Amino acid sequence: MAINTIEAAQIFMKALDQQMIEGATSGWMEANAGRVKYSGGSTVKIPTISTSGLADYDREAGYNQGSVSLTYQSKTMTKDRGRQFLLDRMEVDESNFIANATAVMSEFQRTQIIPEVDAYRYSKIYALAKNKSEYTPAASTIVTTLNKDITAVYDEAGATDLVITMSYKVADILDTNEKFNRYLNVSNFKQGNVDLTVKTFNGIPVIRVPSARMKTEYIFNDGKTEGQTSGGFAPTENASQINWIICPRSVLIALSKTDNFKIFDPDVNQKADAWLIQYRKFHDLWIKDNDQSLVRVSATPAPKKTDPVPEENGEEQT
Repeated sequence: MAINTIEAAQIFMKALDQQMIEGATSGWMEANAGRVKYSGGSTVKIPTISTSGLADYDREAGYNQGSVSLTYQSKTMTKDRGRQFLLDRMEVDESNFIANATAVMSEFQRTQIIPEVDAYRYSKIYALAKNKSEYTPAASTIVTTLNKDITAVYDEAGATDLVITMSYKVADILDTNEKFNRYLNVSNFKQGNVDLTVKTFNGIPVIRVPSARMKTEYIFNDGKTEGQTSGGFAPTENASQINWIICPRSVLIALSKTDNFKIFDPDVNQKADAWLIQYRKFHDLWIKDNDQSLVRVSATPAPKKTDPVPEENGEEQT
């Protein structure tokens, strides 16, 4: 039976989007995009609701009229990434194409796309956050420093559900700290359709992230420039390590969409006797202007640049 490539592409798109939400350490941020309007392509509309404040109640006139404003701000998903792959007809026939293509795309997303999307989101949070501090993690000060940052967010945001995102290396320092035991517990953390069991600090879930994904700045290779043809991403020369990000769960709005997923069978593909798979991913992260002060980021001090050694020119220095 011939494969309906359109139906197969739609199945892949839904499965890959779900894998992204459940597999990325930042996948929980996509729950905040529920009211975002998306109709394909790179443009989204983010709703903002504003109301007037309280007024005095008048026993004769009754209530003062209030106002409610619902506006949508158009945003563009700035990351527009893609790749295409060939699966040779001799190695993949119609009976096992779905199984093989699923394995290839799932591995591609797990090892390449999810780490890149995570890295972009954390570096974007660092760029947008209003409250940033420098700190070199140490066992003797980590509990006090972390508590201080948590208190600062509570003081700004009030009683709300916080989330701590922390690199594995910093979390390891915390785990081995004796003072941490009094704050330690475990809890369920909902991400997509998956319930994760995570450690908590003072009742706040701590999401642990590979350190390579928590840098302040990255280069996202274009796949064309010399030295970037392999694609992927890498931290910039001046990037610092992010220790942790603390914020209310509701303020980070992330969205990723597998768009325009295409499959061409070998009889249609004119360039090779192979199945052609074309994959395109739009994604981005936003923090509303009035929420940026609710995000607190701790990073290690920026790496110091080494001054170049002057070349000897044979002249005596005076």
